[in-house]
Amino acid sequence: MEFEPERGFGIYLHWPYCAKICPYCDFNVYAAKSRDTAPLVSALRHDLTHWRKLTGPRQVDSIFFGGGTPSLLPPAQISELIAHIKSHWGLAEGAEITLEANPDDMSRFEGAADAGVTRLSLGVQSLQDDELRFLGRNHDAGLARKAIEEARRRFASLSVDFIYALPEQTIEDWLRALDEALLLDADHLSLYELTIEPGAAFARAVARKNWTPADEDMAADLYELTQAKTDAAGYPAYEISNHARGAAHQSRHNRIYWRSGDWVGVGPGAHGRLTIDGARRGYVAQKRPGDYQDQISAHGNGIAETEQLSIKDVAVERLIMGLRMSEGLARSDIESLTGQRMPAADLDRLGDEGLLVATQDHIHLTAQGRLLADHVAARLIDTL
Repeated sequence: MEFEPERGFGIYLHWPYCAKICPYCDFNVYAAKSRDTAPLVSALRHDLTHWRKLTGPRQVDSIFFGGGTPSLLPPAQISELIAHIKSHWGLAEGAEITLEANPDDMSRFEGAADAGVTRLSLGVQSLQDDELRFLGRNHDAGLARKAIEEARRRFASLSVDFIYALPEQTIEDWLRALDEALLLDADHLSLYELTIEPGAAFARAVARKNWTPADEDMAADLYELTQAKTDAAGYPAYEISNHARGAAHQSRHNRIYWRSGDWVGVGPGAHGRLTIDGARRGYVAQKRPGDYQDQISAHGNGIAETEQLSIKDVAVERLIMGLRMSEGLARSDIESLTGQRMPAADLDRLGDEGLLVATQDHIHLTAQGRLLADHVAARLIDTL
């Protein structure tokens, strides 16, 4: 198995600190206190150098600063990390450089743009103050709108995140909110159903019966209405939760994940997938920032666990991730690995149920199938 440049090559940098941890979040994040950011930035640079030695020369299609809240990083250190990546690999023409940000970091937007960030992913989540308070956000709706305006001035591409299916949210509530979101003139919208993640504060609140999540039928209705409205407004879904105003504004970095490309992940708890020396490997970095930095000091890399993926592992990943995209995936993506055709009877059955469209060369989910994507993927995995 060899690296396929057409699937893309990206760099993910995880900055684990947040001014405040949101109650719905179960990511590897930590409350930011007054701290010197330089030691972790230095560790990221050393980790990147380690991976450059293993990958050899490649062109980077995307850089993604995620978290956590990487907009807390001083712009000079963002610039330093981008320059380090450029010096090690080089950037492909038109490479995308994304920074996740919160509206309350608006004062840093100009510096981030000057540092080389081309795309901002802004965690707005709602434009209603009562919903923002429920979601534990630090900003209000007024600040969110100002941040969106500032971001539109500063960056070549702007993505805005919203969360729906909140407790007691009606269809009318969400449609009004979505109408407002569609008027923001963003280039990309990520629209996520509120999910109760084990380990997040919301999971404990639900267990205590402080409030009741939206039921599955309501969430499904909201999802279907969202697809119809965004499509009509010129923001068609290109992935289950992601909508773009034209192909140029689709997330190049996330498409690397969904197309089973290669990416280096650095930072506490970061994951990576790389095809090196004829094998595909997955790894995860040490989760705690102190452990991550200690590991790099001792061994030159932050790896906590690594594994070589089997052919079936790779096929399963390609199937699960490829089905998330509206365009679906080529059957050859799977069949070239397994050495056999995908079973026609199983594909036909899913087609008869209105969940999947399969041709001789290609498969993709229907609108109904996207609601049941995990179910469809599980049934197809059983045939591999």
